[in-house]
Amino acid sequence: MQERRYKSYLIYLLMVILAFNQLDRMALGIVLQDIKTELSASDTQLGFLTGIAFASFYAVMGLPIAHWADRGNRITILSVTVALWSIAVSATAFVGNFLQLLAVRVVTAVGEAGCMPPAHSLIADEFTRAERPRAVSIFILGGPLALLIGYFAAGWLNQFYGWRLTFVILGAPGLALALLALLTLREPRKTKNLSKSPAPVSPTSNQPNVIAVFSILWRNRAFRHLLICYSLWFLFAYGLLQWMPSFFIRSHGLSTGELGTWSSLVWGVAGGAGCILGGELATRFAAHRERQQLRGCAIAFSFFSVLSAAAFLVSDYHWAFGLLALAALGGNTSQGPMLATMQSLVPPHLRAMSIAIVYFFANLIGMGLGPLLAGVISDTLHPFFGDEALRYALVAMCPGYLWAAWHQWQASETVDRDLADSITSTSDADDAALGVSEHA
Repeated sequence: MQERRYKSYLIYLLMVILAFNQLDRMALGIVLQDIKTELSASDTQLGFLTGIAFASFYAVMGLPIAHWADRGNRITILSVTVALWSIAVSATAFVGNFLQLLAVRVVTAVGEAGCMPPAHSLIADEFTRAERPRAVSIFILGGPLALLIGYFAAGWLNQFYGWRLTFVILGAPGLALALLALLTLREPRKTKNLSKSPAPVSPTSNQPNVIAVFSILWRNRAFRHLLICYSLWFLFAYGLLQWMPSFFIRSHGLSTGELGTWSSLVWGVAGGAGCILGGELATRFAAHRERQQLRGCAIAFSFFSVLSAAAFLVSDYHWAFGLLALAALGGNTSQGPMLATMQSLVPPHLRAMSIAIVYFFANLIGMGLGPLLAGVISDTLHPFFGDEALRYALVAMCPGYLWAAWHQWQASETVDRDLADSITSTSDADDAALGVSEHA
């Protein structure tokens, strides 16, 4: 029972840490116009700040941090990086020009890059293969939680106290979380034998480099398709989310207050419910049946595509948000099972690096190119549709989820064989030690 309580504590603490990992990004979007006015920044500068500048450091720095996490103490790594980004977020209050703001956001990106790799690696080591879909779903609930809190908190704090104090308030709790993680979480490698897997690469001090790890993972057909799927998901998701507020303001005449309220309900409440639902369904009804899990994910993505397109086409914004809520509920059911399957396909000593590689491609492609793609489509359609061009640009992005769903279905075709090849007879804290499939 004590072990069960600790595992529950671990996953919920990691969920809260993830929420604060993303909270500043939600807040930045809310206060961006005020920052633009006070710092006399151009739209191009702000687009660079929130897009490729942040995404490139976040994605690239995740790789060496993951390499460190696969060798060192993940609790220490997590605590240090949480403290780093928390200090950087609070320091945003003291910038005097755009270059200083850029420098602070770069430091924030470096710190926030240290969340996902050690967290996913810890979850994979503490939870069995059957438990992982639920555990990962609870963990990634931090994303919708950040959306739910971020839109409300940042909006009201900015209205009453200004954007500078907003960032101080949002950054400070992270220091307490860093200390809490350091003092209360345990490193499984110290208490469990996690290094006896006869994986292709020995978990010694001479860890394989990024290219070698990527080569190992790419030869695994299921992992390969899931990596492509996740990158496509981020590409179209960031394109939709970045431009959705502008769409509702332009086409439906919503105020920022109304928009923040509706967005919190859709992406925070409905999206969060989807995360929980996906993990529960996979754990209760499809444990050890990743083939069925991935096919369910593919179906959910397909519904997301159709419902989102319909939301952008209807004339009443109440119907639009209702359809988006259904899309968020269904689409988010796939997050936990998909990420849990990816972690089950790799050996314990490569789990942090594998998730860093996934987020490297997903963030560079998604955060870096998604909003740009939607903007280019909108500009291209403007001569034909005028002010409604953005509406049809977002509709044009929606079929991309069908492309991602196809890769999920392809992964389901080989995942059982890949997992069978990966599982070894070595017994450790997990229900099996994992290797990596080397067939193409």
